[in-house]
Amino acid sequence: MSERMRELLQAPRVAPSILSANFAQLGSQVAAVMDAGARVIHVDVMDGQFVPPITIGPLVAGAIADQVHDAGGALDVHLMIEDPERQIEEFARAGADSITFHEEATPHANRTLSAIRELGCLAGAAINPGTPVEAVQELRGLADIVLCMTVNPGWGGQAFIDGSADKVARLAPLVGDAHIEVDGGIDASTAGEVAAAGASLFVAGSAVFGAADPAAAYREIAAAAAM
Repeated sequence: MSERMRELLQAPRVAPSILSANFAQLGSQVAAVMDAGARVIHVDVMDGQFVPPITIGPLVAGAIADQVHDAGGALDVHLMIEDPERQIEEFARAGADSITFHEEATPHANRTLSAIRELGCLAGAAINPGTPVEAVQELRGLADIVLCMTVNPGWGGQAFIDGSADKVARLAPLVGDAHIEVDGGIDASTAGEVAAAGASLFVAGSAVFGAADPAAAYREIAAAAAM
């Protein structure tokens, strides 16, 4: 699992988030963006505690895992939940290739990153907009992905927070070989500035699946990120 994701992340990637997809047409919408070139599909998991909404779980991730993998892609799971260490095994079993949790959601970030790797997935740590970049320094070498939230987590369709590109630039020297992922308000107008600051994995939800033509929207964001 991790090797598939590791190979894909050798190039910058836009990762459409199924949070904003039409779940009555989930398979066809995933197929449309993958036909347009997407290879990383993002799965946003919310528990009603770490963030107010409740979204999806391992069953939905598992429902699209074979489709994504058969098309040469990978599942990027983002856990916006309390005590993420309790759920990582289920998502790995469902077919996740990478699992990212919030540094703010557990006192055991170091141990949780190691446990995710032991399950065969790339391990990621996320930080909220109000969390200083220095929070990830002690995770250097353990995190394969560092996700910098560019909105406050919990809802799709929010506006990109001004100054997020500067935060990515301050984060870049601290993460070692980890890939910097950005999530929130990413579209054709914002992807370029966070790419220039050091991001290489761009989560786009409503900007893709909220568009009249998700495939065309995906291609526009990918071009803006200079891929």
